[in-house]
Amino acid sequence: MKKIMKINGMTCGHCQARVEKALNSIEGVKAKVDLKKAQALLSLDAPVADEVLIKAVTEAGYHVTDVQEKKGLFS
Repeated sequence: MKKIMKINGMTCGHCQARVEKALNSIEGVKAKVDLKKAQALLSLDAPVADEVLIKAVTEAGYHVTDVQEKKGLFS
């Protein structure tokens, strides 16, 4: 399963790394954050509730504005 997460509050490479670390610490989640687009591309090995993903980003100090399931994000 693939998801795209829109995130507000990231302003620099440190922010990007912090969000990636928070999301990648969740079992089964592989995240790549795009600072310019203010989003994270997520590849999930198993279903993970949006609430769990949002909580990780929120606890890292950022605000999630949207989470959507996507197909074909990663080749």
